[in-house]
Amino acid sequence: MSRYICIHGHFYQPPRENPWLEEVEVQDSAHPYHDWNERITAECYGPNSASRILDGEGRIVDIINNYSKISFNFGPTLLSWMHRHHPKLHQAIVDADRLSMERFDGHGSAMAQAFSHMIMPLASRRDKITQVRWGIADFRSRFGRDPEGMWLPETAVDLETLTILADAGIRFTVLAPRQAARVRPLGGGAWQDVSDSRVDPTTPYLVKLPRGKSISVFFYDGPISQDLAFGDMLATGEAFHSRLMAAFTDAGRDWPQIVHIATDGETYGHHHSFGEMALTYCLSLIDADPSVELINYAAYLDRHPPRFEAAIFENSSWSCIHGVERWRSDCGCNSGMHGGWNQQWRAPLREAMNWLRDKCVEIHERLAPAYFKGIWKARDAYIEVMLDRSPERVSAFLAAHSRKRLSPQNMVTALKLMELQRYAMLIFTSCGWFFDEISGIETVQILQYAARAIQLGLELDGVSLESAFAEKLRQAPSNVLQSGLTAYEKYAKPAAVALPRVGAHYAISSLFEDYPEEYAFGCYTVNGTIALRERAGRSRLVTGRASIASVVTLEHLDVQFAVIHAGDHNLTCGIASLGDPEAMRGMEDALRRAFERGDLPETIRTLDAHFGQNIYSIWHLFRDEQRKVVAEVLSPAYQEAEATYRQVFENNYPVLRFLQWLSVPPPRHFLDAAAFVVETDLKRLLAGEDMDLERLDGRIKEARDFGLSLDNDALGLLAAQWVNRRLAAFGKEPREVRVLDNVKEALARLGGLSMGLSLWKAQNVVFELSRSHYPDKAGEAAGGDGAARRWLAAFKAVADALHVRVPA
Repeated sequence: MSRYICIHGHFYQPPRENPWLEEVEVQDSAHPYHDWNERITAECYGPNSASRILDGEGRIVDIINNYSKISFNFGPTLLSWMHRHHPKLHQAIVDADRLSMERFDGHGSAMAQAFSHMIMPLASRRDKITQVRWGIADFRSRFGRDPEGMWLPETAVDLETLTILADAGIRFTVLAPRQAARVRPLGGGAWQDVSDSRVDPTTPYLVKLPRGKSISVFFYDGPISQDLAFGDMLATGEAFHSRLMAAFTDAGRDWPQIVHIATDGETYGHHHSFGEMALTYCLSLIDADPSVELINYAAYLDRHPPRFEAAIFENSSWSCIHGVERWRSDCGCNSGMHGGWNQQWRAPLREAMNWLRDKCVEIHERLAPAYFKGIWKARDAYIEVMLDRSPERVSAFLAAHSRKRLSPQNMVTALKLMELQRYAMLIFTSCGWFFDEISGIETVQILQYAARAIQLGLELDGVSLESAFAEKLRQAPSNVLQSGLTAYEKYAKPAAVALPRVGAHYAISSLFEDYPEEYAFGCYTVNGTIALRERAGRSRLVTGRASIASVVTLEHLDVQFAVIHAGDHNLTCGIASLGDPEAMRGMEDALRRAFERGDLPETIRTLDAHFGQNIYSIWHLFRDEQRKVVAEVLSPAYQEAEATYRQVFENNYPVLRFLQWLSVPPPRHFLDAAAFVVETDLKRLLAGEDMDLERLDGRIKEARDFGLSLDNDALGLLAAQWVNRRLAAFGKEPREVRVLDNVKEALARLGGLSMGLSLWKAQNVVFELSRSHYPDKAGEAAGGDGAARRWLAAFKAVADALHVRVPA
């Protein structure tokens, strides 16, 4: 009897980009990381591309790309972000699929996913088709092949969705065991109802569909998957391996068996720290066992086609025992983190989004035929532009699908129609309903999508959908706010961006940094020139012109601007469409004269008179730049505060030592000053290159001696980044023993702070050098080369500190 094991990971994060910028802005809840994508990449996605196998002494003896040995799918929106921000990791995932093809009979382990992670049974047929086609196109562009399987978001399924998959050439999908309703031998016979008992998960099933279609379905092992996600199975790789092997049985089964599980991929490293290492060791044990074979779903289907037929429970999913109610009603499924809260907001939110989608469809069906030969065929093909917004790709898309040659303005309208449809689907991203509160970060994200769709609808049709949409949100109760409308107005709408605001962002930030003539931010490009730049003490004046264009819709705006910074947070910016050059020069002359006289009130009155109501402030900056500008404008206040803290700390340093000697608790304000100074200095040290070891020693000793409460999460991340950065530099120039020595000494000190350093990138460098450069250096040292002996000693010390085993 043949025995196989397949482990599937569903790697996904809800899209987090600001819909107007196409970039993720800072998310404070992900501290100390910039945002949740960055945090989970550091904890899970990255480590799984280079996971460790340890020896009995806890040292790294091998590094494995887990993705090459498991079955996996990544959300297309997550991979898009990863391709922009972590291209090497994106490539490692693509490479893993290629490696799996070599291992598994030419079948890649990557599965596609319905594009926007919407709950497919709750979608319109047209949206289901587009989601599948977009998912396939995205997969093909990344992995260079057609997908054989497709993951359904939340495994939510109905027969219509399965039929659309089959029509698109998809061979199989994966479902939860409770989604199987009946089974029988493929040749016919009586159906066996499995609703009250477990379906046999060790074999694939064929689901027959209308029009003679069919699709294979794997029902994963539910109890093992559940225990893996929520239990302690990942405490050790041995425990994980034993549990999988125990699932095989010979009782009543005379066919090959596949033990397979499916969980969120974030289980391995994010939900369970070091879970990726338990997975790696489990995979190594399976590889070493001749009685069992690792496999992926497509390869298994080729070797052992279904022998049984299944009927599914329609409108079912893996994370809601009530079917798909978690995404449209207060069914009782929630995170369990907020006792006493309800989810009565889900139904009115679903109603509001359905209404908005239908209105967007009405606009599309009424306006799009004037621009496109086939309005829905064009929407399906728009994924080509979403994947590559280069002018060449946009032109090719419009040439293929436009009814006639379009003027520049009509091109803008045509692209806005496509964007309207994109957001009319993104509003259904499943995470918006999954959690407990309508004002949560995931639901606010889809409310931002709704705001963008409403904005596009107004620009295209001249009719605002917002008042009716807002009234529907008013009916959605919140556990913490007045209603869903409050969440929309407080958290979603302020993220909105129009071209003048982009101009204001450019103008204000131009006060504090010199941009190149061509500047790009998010999905906008700015060509700007500074006409006047004046400074008087802490006051500044800047005027200029800018041409702003959207890479997404191609709309553009030429503006003139003036910014006055009177010091601290007092900053005013005026933006207006580019007009009469003489009037602009007159305004600049008047501003300069008033500014040079030191008459700031007159300067501001002149700006107000010229720009009228088109006035902006620091509030209008995009969030990341806003943080930088606030830090800049408040720098004098921060410096003054730092000087005060340093004075308190340094003047009372002997007192602190004296109180420490007496074991007397020092006054709180002394400790606050000490913590501020020590943490500030440590952060500056970790932001540099070569470490000032003497200063590091002093600050670490003070932190320990005085028992200071520091932000160890932030310091740990900075320390890891410093070590990773320095060893990455050493990897490029491995003869720089000075760098090794400095890292060695710094690691000896940083290790005592218990900061949980995330050093996997540095470990990768050392592991690779231990296989490439180390043997040659060892040979040179054996031949009497003193420099080589010094290199070996420093390298061994760093490898030891990073728990990397070097060759004997």
